[in-house]
Amino acid sequence: MKDYRQRIADVVLADKLSGKGAVLIEGPKWCGKTTTAEQIAKSILYMADQDSLKRNLQIADFKPSRLLEGATPRLLDEWQIAPKLWDAVRFAVDHMPGFGHFILTGSTVPDERRDEIQHSGTGRISRMKMRPMSLWESGESSGTVSLSDLFSQKEFEGGDSSLSFEKLAFLVCRGGWPSVVGMEGKIALDQSYDYIESVTESDISKPDGVSRDPDSARRIMHSYARLQGTQAAYTVIRDDIAQHESDSFNEDTIVSYVGALKKIFVVEDMKAWCPNLRCKTPVRTSDTRYFIDPSIATASMGVSPSALMDDLPTFGLMFETLVVRDLRTYAELIDGKLYHYLDKSGLECDIVVHLRDGSYGLIEVKLGGDALIEKGAASLLAVADRIDITRMKKPSFMMVLVADGDFAYQRKDGVIVCPIGCLKP
Repeated sequence: MKDYRQRIADVVLADKLSGKGAVLIEGPKWCGKTTTAEQIAKSILYMADQDSLKRNLQIADFKPSRLLEGATPRLLDEWQIAPKLWDAVRFAVDHMPGFGHFILTGSTVPDERRDEIQHSGTGRISRMKMRPMSLWESGESSGTVSLSDLFSQKEFEGGDSSLSFEKLAFLVCRGGWPSVVGMEGKIALDQSYDYIESVTESDISKPDGVSRDPDSARRIMHSYARLQGTQAAYTVIRDDIAQHESDSFNEDTIVSYVGALKKIFVVEDMKAWCPNLRCKTPVRTSDTRYFIDPSIATASMGVSPSALMDDLPTFGLMFETLVVRDLRTYAELIDGKLYHYLDKSGLECDIVVHLRDGSYGLIEVKLGGDALIEKGAASLLAVADRIDITRMKKPSFMMVLVADGDFAYQRKDGVIVCPIGCLKP
């Protein structure tokens, strides 16, 4: 197994535990939630352990506080198997001095409408989301360009990347799953197909107990993959499936399946950014479609690294999903969130990294090459020109983030051109 850097989630978890009684770590299965929590926990309850599952469920139903007994921080792994644990933790936190008592991990969004859950946990339980590993965490990015430094107004010094175009195609298809880092070739690529098999055959029916057809799930995921990086409405997904697949689905079915995929953290769409503009151009507010990891999209479509190399438009869409995954992870450390900008005139910015203090950076994602870089830079400058800087800050930086390139540099117009293989938090 390849050595890799400390997970960013390790730092975020420690920070959150210092200010809340409990922390809920959410994210897709297999992304490392339990491992992250185990490193800091002093005692552990594994709810999914079949040897003790029946007994623990009975205790949770009769007296859930018994399951909270143990040295703290106490890890309650896959807590949602016994939903009553949520209110038990919330009550315990109210009556325990200090912070950092419990860590909960879950692969399904807690359903606050369940009878067993009476309280949202506001003020007691902090939430954090984990995703598959970024290129910096897995050791594939050099880390010579820091996202944090881009917001600090330091002079840009550039950076080097040794990540080849061919290697990046492999990493897009391999994904950032911790258990796969270090694997090569077919063995590595097979893992994402196994992941989809688990999602479609079992996991997609777990959030709400509704039985869903595996073949239908695969077809909907295939369409979602084709529409990565777009603001496709459910009706567009419906029409896309009708055009490419033998079956057709009504809109309600698609809403149900996609909703389940969101609850198990397979899908993570991006909200629209609505800045103060100097002009009156209306801004589109539809979410942009993304899987939480690009390997889910490539496996859903059945495309290999060599197929991506032969189909650059598809490669571009899958690369954008990888960029979104990494930037979401890096932004966690600086209280940042990712958004997308698109107005009714068609002017677009792929990613806006917006910080809690109102600072923001504008990013266009391109595979590379002079023509695409020039197009991306022109779009960034046009978006920046429309922003009313009397009512909000100037962008901290503008960047064309590329797949193909050996070094990062700043153009005369101020736009940074940076390979993804340079970036770190």
